[in-house]
Amino acid sequence: MARGEAKGRTLGRGAPVRRLRALVPVVVPVLLAIADAMLVNGLELDLEVGVSMLAAAALLLRRRFPLLVFLFTLPGLYIGYIWFAPMIGLYTLAVRRPGRARLGICAVLLIAAHFFPYPITDFELTVYRENTLVLIDACVTSAAPIALGLLVRTRQELASRVEDLTRSLRREDRLLADRVKTTERARLAREMHDVVAHQVSLISLQAGAVQVSTEDPEARAGAKTIRELSVRTLEELRHMVGVLRADGGEAAEAHRLAPQPDLTELPRLIEMSALDVTYEGGVAAGASGTKTVERAAFRTVQEALTNIRKHAPGARVRVRVDPVDAVRGEDSGRGEGSGWTAGSGRAGGSGRAGGSGRAGGSGRAEESRAAHGLRVEIRNGPPDAAATVPVLPGGGHGLVGLRERAQSLGGTLEARHTSDGGFVVRAEFPYGAG
Repeated sequence: MARGEAKGRTLGRGAPVRRLRALVPVVVPVLLAIADAMLVNGLELDLEVGVSMLAAAALLLRRRFPLLVFLFTLPGLYIGYIWFAPMIGLYTLAVRRPGRARLGICAVLLIAAHFFPYPITDFELTVYRENTLVLIDACVTSAAPIALGLLVRTRQELASRVEDLTRSLRREDRLLADRVKTTERARLAREMHDVVAHQVSLISLQAGAVQVSTEDPEARAGAKTIRELSVRTLEELRHMVGVLRADGGEAAEAHRLAPQPDLTELPRLIEMSALDVTYEGGVAAGASGTKTVERAAFRTVQEALTNIRKHAPGARVRVRVDPVDAVRGEDSGRGEGSGWTAGSGRAGGSGRAGGSGRAGGSGRAEESRAAHGLRVEIRNGPPDAAATVPVLPGGGHGLVGLRERAQSLGGTLEARHTSDGGFVVRAEFPYGAG
């Protein structure tokens, strides 16, 4: 608390200091010009004092109108014999508008205003020595502010260029760091491909050997599933390695290395999950929206089924993919328990085979075209106490990754426990009408 108050006081003091620093360069030249006018012409209000004070006051606008202010100070020099106002005006002109012709003309005007006396009838051409000294003095008076102004402007330009070079060097450092990261990513991708592809290939070969040698139908079916999963894993691994190794224009080619899963792949994923799943698909794949949303929906179901295998073996699962508007209409009269009451009456694998969940596919496909969102819900009941919990590796970041994916697409993801001891994962994505 004390630190916050101290910071507030520091900020409070900083604003007046900044305002003071901004006012000093504007006010100080005016005060110097006024002092010069008073010292030269005294305090009596006459023509000399009047033009000198007006020349001093004009310096307030010297940054905005440097040429006009300089011309306005020349009568003060010619009539009132003041020096500070016209010299400051010429200095500002050299800093703000450093044109050679402009500065040359202004220098000649200042020399003339300084050289010729007021009134002009007092000028004596035959006084050579005095006129020469006055001319030299006038030349120095005009050259000094121009030289100083050009020096200051050059210094500002150099400072600006140094700042630009510093930014360029930082940008080059960032680009170099990104290049190093890209190179390291490509190297890791190659290593990952070599190691994982080798292991998965061995798994596929072993599964193929079991499929050929065994006479047990269940073992043969399991070996076939393992082999198909291995092949699919290799395809996705090849695709991801291509994405990691792609650079620039090769990225588009890398995305075509392997087909990306969408809603049409969900039944196959559920069939190969080895879980008791009822699938209720109310959206015709590809009817509307984008492949990115369908891929996100697929990954959501895939990650949820993986978590169920890890943490709730033997649990009954229901997967629903529906338009958001249709889901809201159906959910209005349903609670958590009633959903499972509807699922309890299903027969074996009818959900996987596209039974009751797909019976109304044609009508609901039309409804999905009118909807503007896609809801994916994976709900599982409590685990079977008699089932063996498999020891599977996991990083504990699956739901975090799904939530980030949903948010990047403009959607939401909710994951929570249910009152019956199960778990529900519900995601909503924008799925515009096609």
